[in-house]
Amino acid sequence: RSEIMFVIIAMAKIGVISSLINTRQRDQTLIHSMTHAPGKVFIIGEELIDPFLGIQSRLNLTDDQSQNLFFSPDKGKMNTPEGFINLKESIEDSPTTNPPTTPEIQVKDPYSYIFTSGTTGLPKAAVITNGHTISSAYYWGYIVMDMNPDDVTYITTPMFHSNAINIGFASALGGGGAMAIRRKFSASNFLKDARKYGCTAFNYVGEICRYLYNQPPRDDDKNHPIIKCAGNGIKPEFWMDFKNRFGIERIHEQYGATEAFIPNFANIFNLDKTVGFCSRPYAIVKYDVEKDEPMRDKNNHMIIVEPGEIGLLIGPVDPKSFYMYKDEEATKKKAFQNVFIEGDMWVNTGDLLRDIGFRHAMFADRLGDTYRWKGENVSSEEMEIIINSFDQIEYSSAYGVLIPGTEGRAGMVSAIKKGDEKFDLDKFYKFVSEKIPPYAIPIFIRIKKEFATTATDKVQKTKLKQEGYIINDVEDPTYVLLPKSSTYVPLTKEIYDGIIAGEYRY
Repeated sequence: RSEIMFVIIAMAKIGVISSLINTRQRDQTLIHSMTHAPGKVFIIGEELIDPFLGIQSRLNLTDDQSQNLFFSPDKGKMNTPEGFINLKESIEDSPTTNPPTTPEIQVKDPYSYIFTSGTTGLPKAAVITNGHTISSAYYWGYIVMDMNPDDVTYITTPMFHSNAINIGFASALGGGGAMAIRRKFSASNFLKDARKYGCTAFNYVGEICRYLYNQPPRDDDKNHPIIKCAGNGIKPEFWMDFKNRFGIERIHEQYGATEAFIPNFANIFNLDKTVGFCSRPYAIVKYDVEKDEPMRDKNNHMIIVEPGEIGLLIGPVDPKSFYMYKDEEATKKKAFQNVFIEGDMWVNTGDLLRDIGFRHAMFADRLGDTYRWKGENVSSEEMEIIINSFDQIEYSSAYGVLIPGTEGRAGMVSAIKKGDEKFDLDKFYKFVSEKIPPYAIPIFIRIKKEFATTATDKVQKTKLKQEGYIINDVEDPTYVLLPKSSTYVPLTKEIYDGIIAGEYRY
């Protein structure tokens, strides 16, 4: 809803912090977010009133909080709930003159809390300052995107997400242009909307670009006013296919995070397949995937990778002033100490990047998405690219799972099948055995109807890993590649019990 931008900007002007809650959150997760960054005032949209009412009694609201519950009408199909103030009605008599700005507001002051997506664990409130937003507007609006008042930015991600605020909104703000906002992203309507509203730019996450590309090709795919886009998550192997099909002149990929202190890369120079350049101090250090920790030398210090090598990206921080989340304990867990000298502190990004020289890098993988099997490192990103090209698979997610009695993690793939035809197990095995090295061939495959995703459409891979290849209480058909076999077979309870008992030697 466009109203969210009015509220955020209005609150920032008078020095109030906006806590932007993921609209998909429910029950315990929603309670966690609302109490993790407790607010004095709650503004609830009509379309989200039921989830809030369902947890209201468990929020333990103070008297002041209970007297500041605002209801924002949407389609006008319901009356203002008891105990709520109708926001639309309450502002009808407000003056339209511009109020004086608050002189005490500083650039270092927080203006919003943006919650991490929650792919792992409960969401954490990342602190966004006024200065961060101003610099984002200048950086994305002027330096990177070269925006002007004639530009229209199509916002593809939810407005509570940093990608929408720090790239989409910021670039439009910096260039003085307009924004086009749809209630919910629609891949089938994206180009229609872009033509209708004259959109010249859009923000993205990688999944958005994949959804667009998965639409049936049309002769008019290049018939649109879009020139440029900015965001994160376009895989290098997918980059040129997407760019060429839709005729996008400039893809400004970036690497960064909502959290402060993460080194930020941006593809300022429109170079294909890279996350671009970083001017701030950072290091890419060697990482032991099997032990799931950075490598250290004889002096117990981390080791910087050679050009062309992949390693863990880390960034220096001041131990005295380092804060990443509102939660102090969560902040501490994200930092390494004694990295290169005694007493120093570096933030752990949790991502593997390839150093390609001249302070440029290429995204390689996300930790936890890389696993080791048969003494070899396996990249889930690479696995997914190959498996997604199989003609019966729409989309896949690859990860490692434990098999008792073995070292490392065996490959498993969960996938959404194309069409209604029966999944051809023999054909799939032939395909992967030809395309994938023997050690990387997935041992398990599970066919799912849909993936559980975050609000920004990222697959909740942690949940898939936790499920593993269990078959109890799982309706999705699961198949296994047994040792010395040349095809996949259904994973029955008998086979499952045999794997757990170590009867099959992998």
